[in-house]
Amino acid sequence: MKAELRKSPPEPLEAVRFDIPKPYVTVLENGLQVIIFEQERLPLVSFRLAFKSGDIHDPAGQTGLTSAMTSMLTEGTELYTSRQLAEMTERLGASLSANASDDFTIVSASSLTLYSSEVLGLMAEAVLRPTFPENELDLYRRNTLENLKFQRSQPGFLAGEQAARLVYGDHPYAIVSPKAADIEKLNRDDLVRFHASTFVPNNAILMIVGDVKRDEIVGRIQDLFGDWQAKDVSRTEFPAPPHRSSRSLTIVDRPGSAQSNIVITNLGVPREHPDYFPLIVMNQVLGAGASSRVFMNLREEKGYTYGAYTRIDFKALSGDLEATAEVRTAVTGDSLKEFFYELERIRNEDVGEDELADAKNFLTGVFPIRAETQEGLTNLIVNQNLYGLSDDYLQTYRDHVDAVTVDDVRRVANTHIRPDEVAIVIVGDAEEVLPQATQHASSVEIFDIDGNIQDVAKYAKTENAATADVAGKWSLNIDFQGQQLPVSLTLEQDGESVTGVLETMLGNGKITAGSVSGSKLSAVATAEMQGQPIDFSISGKVSGDSMSGTLTAPIVPEPLPFTGSRA
Repeated sequence: MKAELRKSPPEPLEAVRFDIPKPYVTVLENGLQVIIFEQERLPLVSFRLAFKSGDIHDPAGQTGLTSAMTSMLTEGTELYTSRQLAEMTERLGASLSANASDDFTIVSASSLTLYSSEVLGLMAEAVLRPTFPENELDLYRRNTLENLKFQRSQPGFLAGEQAARLVYGDHPYAIVSPKAADIEKLNRDDLVRFHASTFVPNNAILMIVGDVKRDEIVGRIQDLFGDWQAKDVSRTEFPAPPHRSSRSLTIVDRPGSAQSNIVITNLGVPREHPDYFPLIVMNQVLGAGASSRVFMNLREEKGYTYGAYTRIDFKALSGDLEATAEVRTAVTGDSLKEFFYELERIRNEDVGEDELADAKNFLTGVFPIRAETQEGLTNLIVNQNLYGLSDDYLQTYRDHVDAVTVDDVRRVANTHIRPDEVAIVIVGDAEEVLPQATQHASSVEIFDIDGNIQDVAKYAKTENAATADVAGKWSLNIDFQGQQLPVSLTLEQDGESVTGVLETMLGNGKITAGSVSGSKLSAVATAEMQGQPIDFSISGKVSGDSMSGTLTAPIVPEPLPFTGSRA
């Protein structure tokens, strides 16, 4: 009997009912909308003050102003310094933070019910009376500039930057990060003016979830926010994203990179689009998890990557669809072929009933888990209200997922996945990637990591190119999280064979079987750390007395770019 039971999984349990109380909704005289979900299961309360304004509302020529203003809210107010505010929040065992996204700005706070009145007072102080101290602004500028340097060393950021540019064109969704010049010109006067014009009650929603008494909390809100003055809120008109009619290839060159970061993307739809539920089911089948089609193809069957996925980003005004993977440089072209195979298959063939059932079971099963915690439920409620979804959206979520059919999946795949119009973005060694990928697109452009356009012709590989001279001592600088770390590389060369020593602050590694092919250097330096051997893989490109490339090792999560010269 026991053996028979093991042959099949147990029957699924009945779905847990998702039930939340009907909210209390009121609007103050100044236009501030207040939404309260009374829930007594835990002695906790969560606050979200959300503004319908985000990074895309930065004034012209002032990219990064929204994020800077938001980050500075808790760095000093009329009553408290940054340190005092942090200490008071910590003393209450509470949290207080602010964050800006493309579409919205949200100030968050949470605490035990016992301290809810005090925490709401701290939130009001940060929102209504920030002072944007010069010393804190200077620190913000310096920290952000260092972070921007680190971003440019990350292939995922470089790929996302180009993908957004290609999909969104002149729409502000195309801007994924400010430039250093934007941060350097931030000043306190601009922050004060922007705060006064943006943080207005008639453009905000205050959402409260938890163990609160309605009358008490409404009275407290009136005391704290009742004198907040309403102002006219202008609605910005944004240019439409471009219509794509052909497939393009954009390469960001990282010479010597051992892998290629691939993004295949096209324009999607806004969050309130009626195809939302069929789209998330389709995406679950195609590439949202470890049992999806692209994952099983590129990782499990082909072994090209540790993971391949698809993603749909729904924003307030538009959205985008992406297929992504980090693959070995040598299989970049093969990976593109498999991606396009799967993108066409989801359009041209009906999904299997088992696939569809698995996708729907996952989505309906994980949904109530997201609402089990106080913060999880609060975030669901915030999204429901900011995106203007129906009043019963959360209660009917699983019904809408269960209603998706095989025909729905194929219809939305044909409507919204358009392989002939996608932008292909690859961050990797352009000389190696170009001949593999160019057949998949009708146009090609190449950039360096700083976003400067390059001449495509100079990346064409020349067959039987002369073997570069790499012998000598090289002084290299490795870019590690925005810091330049010096290393020394001493090489001896015999034809295409290379030996030598890599000297780093972590120890010295011996190269016994390196090689040169044309201008490409490939070598492994074996060092010893704490009695264990560790391999540093060197992939470089030599041009005269200059070398650039990447250094990889098990102790670092990403390939580290380097540049240097021969002594």
